[in-house]
Amino acid sequence: MRMYEIILKKRDGHSLSREEIDFFVRGYVKGEIPDYQISALMMAIYFRKMNKTETADLTRSMVNSGRVMDLSAIRGITVDKHSTGGVGDKTSLILGPLVAAAGVPVAKMSGRGLGHTGGTIDKLESFPGFSVEMTPERFISNVNEHGIAIGGQTVDLVPADKKLYALRDVTATVDDLSLIASSIMSKKIAGGADAIVLDVKTGSGAFMKDLESSFGLAREMVDIGTSTGKRTVAVVTDMDQPLGLAVGNILEVKEAIMTLRDQGPADLRELCLCLGSQMLVLGEKAHDLQQARGMLVEKMSSGKALSKFREFIESQGGDPSFVDDPSKFPYPEIVKELRSPQSGHVSSIMAEEVGRAALLLGAGRETRESGIDLRVGITISRKVGDHVKAGDPLAILYAPSEEKWKEAADLLLSAYHFSSVKATSPALIRGIVTADSEIRY
Repeated sequence: MRMYEIILKKRDGHSLSREEIDFFVRGYVKGEIPDYQISALMMAIYFRKMNKTETADLTRSMVNSGRVMDLSAIRGITVDKHSTGGVGDKTSLILGPLVAAAGVPVAKMSGRGLGHTGGTIDKLESFPGFSVEMTPERFISNVNEHGIAIGGQTVDLVPADKKLYALRDVTATVDDLSLIASSIMSKKIAGGADAIVLDVKTGSGAFMKDLESSFGLAREMVDIGTSTGKRTVAVVTDMDQPLGLAVGNILEVKEAIMTLRDQGPADLRELCLCLGSQMLVLGEKAHDLQQARGMLVEKMSSGKALSKFREFIESQGGDPSFVDDPSKFPYPEIVKELRSPQSGHVSSIMAEEVGRAALLLGAGRETRESGIDLRVGITISRKVGDHVKAGDPLAILYAPSEEKWKEAADLLLSAYHFSSVKATSPALIRGIVTADSEIRY
C-alpha cells in the first residue's frame, strides 16, 4: 500500500477503505508518513468529503492509535458529556455533580481551554490543591466511591488526533464536518464511557455559526457514536449570546456554585436540566425525560447536588471550603462597571466579541503555551430583551489593569446592539438528534 495512491484515490472522489485509513493513521503516528503527504490528503478530504462509513472508520483508527480507557470496573452505566464550546459555557462544572448526585456515574476526561477562557480543568484548578493527575485505578476508585471523577487527557489518549489537528490547523483544513466529528468523537470514545450526550452550540459565539451546519455536525457525531456501540444523543443549543452571566474562570466557578444552589441564571439552569435529563435516561436512572428532570430539580433544591460538588472537589485534593464561601476566591486589581451609552432595549449581544474581550483581559489562551489569569473576566448585567437607560450598567469587567479594562470595555461595548422595541431572546434549545430521529424547535 502506498500513500501516493491513497491521496490520488481521495483526490479523484473515491471512498477510502478501512485498511487504507488504518494505514495512513498508523503510519503518521509512527512518523513513517511525512507531513506533506498527510496535508495533501487532508485537503483532498476537505474538498471531496468522506461518507459516513469512512468517517466512522477514521474515528476508530484514531481511537486505536493510543490507549483506550477501560471503565468496566465502574458500577453502573457511565455517561459522558461534551460541548463544542461557547462563551460562558460552564455546564460541565454543574452537570458532573448534579448527575452523580442522581446516581449516574460520571467519568470524564477533560482538557485545558484554548480560546477565550480556560477549559473545565483550568476552572477546577481555581480550587487550591485540586488535581486531575491520578492513576487509572484511582480514577475508577473515585467514580465508584464518589460517583464522579474528572481526569486530564493524557498524551497517549488518541495521539493521532493531536497530530492531525495540529496539521489541519496550519493547512486551512479544520472546517470539515467529518474531520471535526472524528476529532471530537475519537476522544469521547477513547474515554471509555458507555453513553455520550453532546451539546452542539450554534450561533455567533459557537464554532458552527449557522443552524444547518450545527445539525449536520450533531448528526455526524451521533452516527459515529451509534456505529461504535455508544448510546449517543446531541442537543443543539443557542450561542448567539453568552450562556449565563459569567465569562471567566473563577467567575464561572462561582456561577456554577450558585446554580448548584438552585440560584443560578435561568438559561444556564435550563440547559443543565435539559442535558442532565438526557444523561439520566441514557444512564437508565429515569424512564423518560420528565422523570429525569424531576429528579434533577430535587437534587438542586435539596442541596444534594452542591454537597456532591463539595465531595468531588475534596476527593481530588481541592479545598472544599471555597464551595461554601466563594468570596475566598481572589479578585484582580480592577473591578469596574461598563455603563450603557444610550437608552433602549438590548437587541443582541455578539457572543464572539464578548469572548474576545475576556481573552484580552487574560481569561484564555491564544496558544497552548500562553498563561492564563483565573481571576479576570466579565459578568453580564443586561441580556437580550432587557431595557436599559443611558448610564445603566451593561456588565462588570474584572481586569488586571486600567489599560486592559479600557481595551476590553471598548470591545465589549461593540458587542451590544440596541433597538427602540423589545427584542425576543433566542430559543435556548434548538433541537435534539438521536440515532433514529431529529427534532427541531
